[in-house]
Amino acid sequence: MIRLLPEERPMITQYIYSLCAIALDQSKDYLIEGRLSPIAEQAGCRCFAELVTKARTDSTGALKRSIINEITTNETLFFRDMSPFDLLRHKILPELIDRRSKTTQKVPLRVWSAACSTGQEIYSVAMVIAELLGDLSRYNIRLVGTDISDQAVTKASAGVFSHLEVSRGLMDSARARYFVSHPDGWKIRDELRAMVTFRRLNLMEDFSSIGKFDVVFCRNVAIYFNEPDRASLFNRIEQRMEPDGYLIVGSMESLSGLCPQFESKRHLRSVYYQSKLAASNLAAAGSGTPDLMALSRLASSPYAAAPRPVAPTAAVPSLRPVLPLGGRK
Repeated sequence: MIRLLPEERPMITQYIYSLCAIALDQSKDYLIEGRLSPIAEQAGCRCFAELVTKARTDSTGALKRSIINEITTNETLFFRDMSPFDLLRHKILPELIDRRSKTTQKVPLRVWSAACSTGQEIYSVAMVIAELLGDLSRYNIRLVGTDISDQAVTKASAGVFSHLEVSRGLMDSARARYFVSHPDGWKIRDELRAMVTFRRLNLMEDFSSIGKFDVVFCRNVAIYFNEPDRASLFNRIEQRMEPDGYLIVGSMESLSGLCPQFESKRHLRSVYYQSKLAASNLAAAGSGTPDLMALSRLASSPYAAAPRPVAPTAAVPSLRPVLPLGGRK
């Protein structure tokens, strides 16, 4: 293994920052050594300074992509931290459908998983939507997963997961419904795979062309950024959200004091964010939580995850029974 010399640290950490805005201090020397030593050795480099020089002069960009693939964290699982998916199922989707169905027959539902890694998060969203809504022809659904890593996007697009990956966070009933057996483990069924589009995207670059979304998941990625970069990221994400859209960040993240245009709200065990202006407009219009009585009646069913207190108001069309797709770990 190639050791990181103290005099090389500024050069390699600044180069990593320039690629993906990940700030690594001295305590992360082990990470640089462990993940980038094999790349350096394969490229014929004797030290990390030489690796940076070669990466900068590599006209193919292959070495740069290899560094990004290795240095970015791709730890994920299906229904990771179940509460955001409960939030999506019991509040966000019903509210969006309630509001959108008043103005259009084919309700648009657009969800972006930023830093989607190998796709488990956005596929989990697809499962919730498919299970909850039933006849998807009534909806204009656009699910997008993006990640900086070519390697992660390729795996996500293939939709093939090992037995271990499928067992992490996913119950047997969901595996049987949404996967088929594959020589390498399990493969997402074609109808679910067709709901999702994947593309490579660096969140620190311009992403204005990606379009607008009703829901944005950006969880556990900005924690690796410095404060100005975090603020910049969420400010730009706000521009990609519909005025009444929802932003979901990691359970240990907060936008308080960072992006004053967002207002934090709580439902069940989850915190989500909306534009303060949008929130005030919705409140003035008297928008409330739609009727989920049909869902709450399933509390006694063996397929229901848990009883949920529900406030009755206007009914939401065509919501189906909810199976417990994600298993808590």
